[in-house]
Amino acid sequence: MQIARARVWPGSPNVLGATWDGGGVNFALFSAHAERVELCLFDPSGQRELERVALPEYTDEVWHGYLPDLGPGQLYGYRVYGPYDPRRGHRFNHHKLLLDPYAKSIVGQLLWSDAHFGYRIGHGREDLSFDRRDNARGMPKGQVVDTAFTWGDERRPQVPWNRSILYEAHVRGMTKAHPEVPPQYRGTFAGLAWPTMTDHLKNLGITAIELLPVHAFVDDRVLVQKGLRNYWGYNTIGFFALDPRYMATGRIGEFKAMVRRFHDAGIEVMLDVVYNHTAEGNHLGPTLSFRGIDNASYYKLVPDDPRYYWDSTGCGNTLDVGHPRVLQLVLDSLRYWVSEMHVDGFRFDLTSSLAREGFIYDPGAAFFDAIRQDPVLSSVKLIAEPWDLGHGGYQVGGYPPGWSEWNGKYRDTVRRFWKGDAGQVPNLASRMTGSSDLFGHRGRRPWASINFVTAHDGFTLADLVSYNDKHNEANLEDNRDGINENDSWNCGVEGATDDPGVLELRERQRRNIMATLLLSQGVPMLLAGDEIGNGQGGNNNVYCQDNEISWIDWTQPDTSFLRFVQRLSALRLRHPVFHRGRFFRGRVAEGEGRPDIVWLAPAGRENADEDWNYGEARTLGMLLTGDTGDYYFTTPAGVRELDRAFLILLNAHHEEVPFVLPPEGGDWEAVIDTAAENGGAGGVTKAGEAFPLQGRSLVVLVRREDGRPFKLA
Repeated sequence: MQIARARVWPGSPNVLGATWDGGGVNFALFSAHAERVELCLFDPSGQRELERVALPEYTDEVWHGYLPDLGPGQLYGYRVYGPYDPRRGHRFNHHKLLLDPYAKSIVGQLLWSDAHFGYRIGHGREDLSFDRRDNARGMPKGQVVDTAFTWGDERRPQVPWNRSILYEAHVRGMTKAHPEVPPQYRGTFAGLAWPTMTDHLKNLGITAIELLPVHAFVDDRVLVQKGLRNYWGYNTIGFFALDPRYMATGRIGEFKAMVRRFHDAGIEVMLDVVYNHTAEGNHLGPTLSFRGIDNASYYKLVPDDPRYYWDSTGCGNTLDVGHPRVLQLVLDSLRYWVSEMHVDGFRFDLTSSLAREGFIYDPGAAFFDAIRQDPVLSSVKLIAEPWDLGHGGYQVGGYPPGWSEWNGKYRDTVRRFWKGDAGQVPNLASRMTGSSDLFGHRGRRPWASINFVTAHDGFTLADLVSYNDKHNEANLEDNRDGINENDSWNCGVEGATDDPGVLELRERQRRNIMATLLLSQGVPMLLAGDEIGNGQGGNNNVYCQDNEISWIDWTQPDTSFLRFVQRLSALRLRHPVFHRGRFFRGRVAEGEGRPDIVWLAPAGRENADEDWNYGEARTLGMLLTGDTGDYYFTTPAGVRELDRAFLILLNAHHEEVPFVLPPEGGDWEAVIDTAAENGGAGGVTKAGEAFPLQGRSLVVLVRREDGRPFKLA
């Protein structure tokens, strides 16, 4: 909009960002060390600066002003004046247009040039001299928004943790290549909410979709120069704004409509959030927002040389959440996404970096305390990636009550067991029963463990059983990027093959791993596309591949495997014995009923110490009685029944093992057998007889009580 001369009133410092109240817009920006702040107003194209307005007031380290003539749609940025003294941690440069950290909408893409850097670039190093080039034409702009939205009768599903099944997905990759989603919506929030997708997830038994970062992020300059992009989005520049590339309409209401449709389908929406670092990188990075607003407040700097950044993230910088205003930024952002956008929870990237008091991880960190006492945030689902790249950052099991954690030890154990590694049976027993050795303290429950075998970072399930080595050549880093320790097995041939024996083994291994995941205590997380056999050609680090390598291929889905996964999820959700709300007790005192779990050896007896200590063992039996006093399920006829006894047999050995079934309580019916072509099963084995457990297979048997056959539905 054209402004002759903006009127400016004092405004308020209490709500940071650009806030439209129906009569005008209040602007408020925190900076403890700035000397002057100018608000820059732009025309709708974002290319012509209309006016610069000095914010007139400075209260409690917040610069603020109210402009009664502005409204939604106005584009803006800031120029912040202050000392340019990198050796003291200050990097102010008023020649650089800066994004508002609280901007709720960001318009335009970053167009890379040397003008975005606060120092003079020369020979790949930082020249401490001040750069006077203006970067405004190549900068995206903040946009004033009207957040009003009609939610109607939308209700949060509020699925209990122990009944949750998570599905990690990328907004763009999920639908970009889906033939049943209209072309104009593919790769967007609107496409993700298309009925085809919500129906697919509901039929799969998914209770929550966990989206890779949707906050506004930057494509790294080095990737753009190579013709690549930052596909995953772990390079945030705006913690309140959606990234424009995921919006078909360009309006934030599109995201809200998506949430409403998922909630209508009974599916929760969770966000993968990146508060540990920003897109500004290390001391050689650009000045886009935080660095130019108040570098010394927003970032952890090296104590004895604040020219440099203390980095526990591997991304060049670490946000200083120990600073009260930075902690406020994180909490304000989280509350915004819950209260305004109605999301149901968060997965925090590199959470250990947020919980460092000073430079040391602390389970009593202010970050944890602030969330625990917050009436909004303490009621949503919270998932930690419980590690970072700093010293002492790996903290699986070390988070406080109220948090669930990505269980990397679960991933590693399940992969190694089915690969056939020796010595994995005791570890597998712990991981499949909720990892009480890690989480069974301070009243935490099995759902503290988020169980996963594949995720965005690493091989897909199809690639996990098809490649021994990574194949990341398309990333143009000479295959040096991505981890080398994949615990994968190609089943005899590296990559694509038409060998029927290898293909059959790979299909069986996929069934083994998926069955293990969905029948373990804790909360299972599936990687989007694994259920239909999606692969990435052996690339285990597709962070920069916004193309067919990373997009899910829906054109030739493995429908047999999809039906198998659907059957597993139905079995899990139907029977409480597979999603218990508390850890197993094991042995019980005399007169208190049967043990809720019994570990069996192939000979049909209970596992003894020598069985657990036998390093070459690759077979295990789990008898789940359901006899815990309060674990019931409801039959289709509405009858409430105590859950039946199930027996899970796992054999990672390549040869058949005759497994003697328990002699008491009735015969056993096989309901899942991964050695079968489609994973289905049938037939009854009498109590006390040997079941022919095939090599590299998992079988689920249910006790036939009173001769009743088992029905899943």
